[in-house]
Amino acid sequence: MAAAPDRYDSPIVDLRSVSAESLVPLLDEEIAAWRDELDWDLRPSIALVRRFVHMQALSGFALRHGRDVFGYAYYVCEESKGLIGDLYVKREYRTVEAENALLQASLDALWRTPGIRRVEAQLMMIASPLHRFVPHPGVFQSFPRCFMEAPLAGAARLPVKQLPGVTIHRWHESRQEDTARLIAAAYRGHVDSLINDQYRSVTGARRFLMNIVQYPGCGTFFPPASYAAVDASSGELRGISLASLVSNDVGHITQICAAVAERGRGLGYELMRHSLLALAAHGRRKVTLTVTASNESAIRLYRRMGFTSIRDFAAYVWDLAPSSQ
Repeated sequence: MAAAPDRYDSPIVDLRSVSAESLVPLLDEEIAAWRDELDWDLRPSIALVRRFVHMQALSGFALRHGRDVFGYAYYVCEESKGLIGDLYVKREYRTVEAENALLQASLDALWRTPGIRRVEAQLMMIASPLHRFVPHPGVFQSFPRCFMEAPLAGAARLPVKQLPGVTIHRWHESRQEDTARLIAAAYRGHVDSLINDQYRSVTGARRFLMNIVQYPGCGTFFPPASYAAVDASSGELRGISLASLVSNDVGHITQICAAVAERGRGLGYELMRHSLLALAAHGRRKVTLTVTASNESAIRLYRRMGFTSIRDFAAYVWDLAPSSQ
């Protein structure tokens, strides 16, 4: 590893002061890292980063050593919350100190933004994600998470779970409002509502759904492998499994959720089985997902369905007014 600069106060520059062209080597390395380590095609997301950097419309910071831009982070604001959307430092310069310089600058800028009381981040490519010092430790929480994958060759052998009174069919965008209400109810008091405050309200869940359906952050939404479970009599939504494509031959489960009253019946399993079968039928070779490490029942289910954990990472939260949930 090459020696990083001793101090990071002078090399840190506003992201709007660097050109999109100067970021190309850094972003190309990040694309390769996601491809090689996670089988994830990051190019659609990076294309948006390049576009907004070119427009000088992306808030964030960059680390520069001579002419080399070797790290960057960007953030966005949503009402009273900030989101650190990405942070990446080149391997030859990567240290906790370099990454923390970007975190510190981003957090300081967010705290100066009127109304911001909370910051969230899930950063897949940082050093020592689970055990490290971070800026503003007094308002910080870290939630260990797992990135899991499963081959789809065995999806057809997963046993069918009979669910009397429930029908499963393709999820449709006309179900967005029902899905938002389902998510808000299902995640009430759940650890994931501490990680992502969008799970705490129907309004937040609507925004969450819009993000995964319309934007490439979790891959390209894939309707043929997204399913809804409804009560056969009333038509009430009881569960959903939403999927995306993160590369030409890899799917990703962006959301799996069952109504509280359905837990323990195998509804989540059956929805997941439908999504895996559909991904396999469309020529995908494997599927990935992320899960919070303390969600042991979900991890047991995923392992039973053939998933293995390939990467540990963490969800970071800085909250000036922690939730009582």
